[in-house]
Amino acid sequence: MPDIISPICSKRLRTEKMKIPAIFHVSDDLMPDDDTIREVENVASSPYVFHHISALSDIHSKKGRKNPTGTVVASEKHLFPQINDTAPNCGMRFLKTSLTSADLTANKITELFTELTRVIPTKKYIGTRIPFQLVMDICRKGVTPVKKFFDSRVKNEIENSFEEGNFFQNKEVSERDILDSIPRLFLKIGRYRLGILGAAGNHFLDLMKVTGLKNPVLAEKLGIFTGQHIFLLHTGSGLLGQYASYFYTPKEKEHFSQKVILELGRLSFDSQKKQVYKALTRKIKEFKDRPDFFAYHDNSLEGGMFLTAHNAAANQGFANRSILTYHLDQALEKTLGVNPELDLLYDAPHVFIHRESHFGKDLWIHRNGSVRANGPKRMSSHRLFSQTGEPVFIPSSMSTPAYLGVGTDENEMTFFSASHGTGRRRDPEANKAENKKELLEKMEEKGVRLFNARSKGVVLQDSSYYKDVEEVIAGMEANKIIRTVAKLEPIAALMY
Repeated sequence: MPDIISPICSKRLRTEKMKIPAIFHVSDDLMPDDDTIREVENVASSPYVFHHISALSDIHSKKGRKNPTGTVVASEKHLFPQINDTAPNCGMRFLKTSLTSADLTANKITELFTELTRVIPTKKYIGTRIPFQLVMDICRKGVTPVKKFFDSRVKNEIENSFEEGNFFQNKEVSERDILDSIPRLFLKIGRYRLGILGAAGNHFLDLMKVTGLKNPVLAEKLGIFTGQHIFLLHTGSGLLGQYASYFYTPKEKEHFSQKVILELGRLSFDSQKKQVYKALTRKIKEFKDRPDFFAYHDNSLEGGMFLTAHNAAANQGFANRSILTYHLDQALEKTLGVNPELDLLYDAPHVFIHRESHFGKDLWIHRNGSVRANGPKRMSSHRLFSQTGEPVFIPSSMSTPAYLGVGTDENEMTFFSASHGTGRRRDPEANKAENKKELLEKMEEKGVRLFNARSKGVVLQDSSYYKDVEEVIAGMEANKIIRTVAKLEPIAALMY
């Protein structure tokens, strides 16, 4: 077991196998199981990792993954495709509205979510069709071309997205750069696979209400007030993101269709660097069953291809959330008869690789199920967040409260990162829902309405499977990871 650093939430693990220590920012009750700790130990044994591994309060293992969700891993010169989930820029949007309780009566919520179930599909083969040129523009420029194409009226959609909604930031990227890194087949699939919420995991669209202000000064700066209705949207980068990630990752494919599409992508890959990729394919196959981590040197040709593919695929995540927000906006006006005045507080990725400065070094930061949580000083170029810190939203289950916080300037031991949720318990509570009927009854008792809910696995989103959000928030506050701004209560949820 890790050694205790502080009595609240910091524990240090260092074994003979580990090149660097791991710091667990958790209380005793939130510590993960032994298998998850062994996974962290394995990551920390890589010769290329830097300083320490940061494990946050929502740390938990996922089937088929080598590194737990809720971790932050740094490297000076290397990129690790197996550290992160194969869903670049899975992330969340926090959308403020002008809606009131008078707008959102029980009947109106039913009408609204009935429409949302239609226009925001959870599981569908074809989503919102877009031109191939727009797919290419998204890869290169992120959310901006989507906003222009759909003539979106959402406020602050570019300036309040992480890196203004473009993982390439100000770097000029050509179409040839994209085609040299991602098979055209994957890009063509991308034409049809945006505008889908997703059927895997706990992707959701939640209607919530601000019920309490923990820091009224920060809340006022962020435009948050008691009684305000907001939407929290959690989804990823779609099949294009997954295929572009699998293309460079030594990971066993989970579905036969993935194997077929990836093989077709390899056969039809018209990259000018195709010979580089052929050699890389052999290396990837050799690594498939090895316990250590595959790594790209950032100055290598294959490392450059991987990073281009990662950033382009991650931009699809911004695009997906933008298109879903557009459909949400239209559905709100159609069913409620008012302009909801959607205003983006923040769009935050929680699966991504990013170049940042920490501990006096320029590093590749791999966040897997964690968000960046810069304090005001590190957000100095942003007109609003330089005053408040970077927004962080921490939902729990679909029937328990969520919290809005902001990053602090005293959080370097997490590489200025925070949890993206509470994470799953080691063992579910005794009163867990055993079937969908029991789940719906429990949610009804709490006054929360669940829509869609077609999957058998939705039962696993019962609150009994999730860690206590109050304990998670208390630990994050104690470790100066965030300052809490507001508490939100769920009203209705859309999930597969």
